[in-house]
Amino acid sequence: MKGYSFEQFVSDFKLKYKVGSEEYAQRKSLFEKELNRVVLHNSGNASWKETVNPTSALTSEEKKAFYGRNKKSDASHRPKHESKLLPSHFTKRPLSELPTDVDWRTEGVVTAVKDQGHCGSCWAFASTAVIESHVALSTGQLFDLSPQQIAACSPNPNHCGGNGNCQGATAEVAFDYVAGSDGLMEEFQYSYSSYFGVESGCAVPEGTAPKAIVDGYVKLGENNYSDLLNAIAQVGPIAVSVDASTWHAYAGGIFDGCNQETPDINHAVVLVGYGTDNGKDYWLVRNSWSASWGEAGYIRLARSNTDESKCGTDVTPHDGSACDGQDDPITVCGTCGILYDNSYPTGAGLA
Repeated sequence: MKGYSFEQFVSDFKLKYKVGSEEYAQRKSLFEKELNRVVLHNSGNASWKETVNPTSALTSEEKKAFYGRNKKSDASHRPKHESKLLPSHFTKRPLSELPTDVDWRTEGVVTAVKDQGHCGSCWAFASTAVIESHVALSTGQLFDLSPQQIAACSPNPNHCGGNGNCQGATAEVAFDYVAGSDGLMEEFQYSYSSYFGVESGCAVPEGTAPKAIVDGYVKLGENNYSDLLNAIAQVGPIAVSVDASTWHAYAGGIFDGCNQETPDINHAVVLVGYGTDNGKDYWLVRNSWSASWGEAGYIRLARSNTDESKCGTDVTPHDGSACDGQDDPITVCGTCGILYDNSYPTGAGLA
């Protein structure tokens, strides 16, 4: 990668920066700084590797378009369908009795990785993916459902996690919307139109029947390692919130590069399993930045049974658009804050 030129980068990723323009010079400077950082990182002994990709010439402000989950949301979200307790058939087991590794992809209940593009709709993609998996677990049928419907149609009057659509929200907002609606359409019925960051109003197509329903959601205990490990082992994929501020260059390996002192919870993703690689434990996480990012669209985050003590403080829980009136700093634990906010839908089935 050393010696890789900006001109080659522009050609490889088919970027449309006009040679000789002020923007071209700015992008080249950003790219060269990022390339040097990536080369330096990869020359060390970290447990993950990094690379250049289409985000390597973006500003930090521009990269925020790839997020869409703002802070301190769930304490203020007042759902129509109250968060449920863990189901009666769920028995929390000692960690020593849980499987040593879990990967729900191998069970045929996880769809292909998708791409949210330049819209802050990660919350819609994460919730849609989790609903897809839970419908498959309950019915044996796996469908590609519509993140566009969730992004455009989910009411968010308290501005939880953002202002909705491309401006961010939470998986809980999404689960609440689906529980109170006629159901969620398939992707081919209501396709994604916000890739370039252009929002559209709710326009559920008439004359077509929804495919999937849920009746509410379970919210796991905040910063609770045992709850999360038990749920992913016994229930299925889980919607989780993280600080993805340092994820853009990730190429592979077990990532442990987040700011753990002052994390900034800003992204919703899907936990699909966990495991161990060469003695290093990890969480297996599905992202929504396309299958060309990371490990075929996934990232492995460092995991430890001491994660509840690996904590930091999100000091800007209301920078932008958290739930109205919530601005107290919050404590988040685990790598990239993965233990803080976790939920999954209940009553998943066919409409």
